[in-house]
Amino acid sequence: MASLIEELITVLQSEDEIYQKLIPIEEKKTQTIIKNDLQALQEITEQEQRVVEQINALERKRQEVIINMATVTNRKPETLNIKAIVELLKKQPKEHKELCSVHDSLKKTLKRLVQVNDQNKSLIEQSLEMIEFNMNLIQSTRMSPGTNNYTKTAAQWESQIAQTGMFDAKQ
Repeated sequence: MASLIEELITVLQSEDEIYQKLIPIEEKKTQTIIKNDLQALQEITEQEQRVVEQINALERKRQEVIINMATVTNRKPETLNIKAIVELLKKQPKEHKELCSVHDSLKKTLKRLVQVNDQNKSLIEQSLEMIEFNMNLIQSTRMSPGTNNYTKTAAQWESQIAQTGMFDAKQ
């Protein structure tokens, strides 16, 4: 059981380190969204994908360790979360302290990451709303009827042919 606990702590520490590497990438993404630099945004997304692959591999490893711990302790894997494991380790102060420490660090890192991601999500939503507004404005301008021109003698109305869409369907 001791080796499984050490392995779990190592995996959680590795996850924390990778999540910490992801924070500056997400902060850079924020600036890229503000600048509306699509090329840089694509490069950042590729970086994110590589980091997420590393996180997924560690997450699979963590799940394996939890399953092994559940087998050793004769519990169901879904009932073994970090809090439950911390409770099991009360009689082992060194491991208990290490696990609590890495858990607190991971929670702090993930909280910061969620904040940055929420900010990015909000900026992207605002950008999409602005794009939609501009598209509607362009479409309504193209579909508006002609102009009214009045002369001294009578009213004259010229109309433009209303176009029904923004895209040429023939292409």
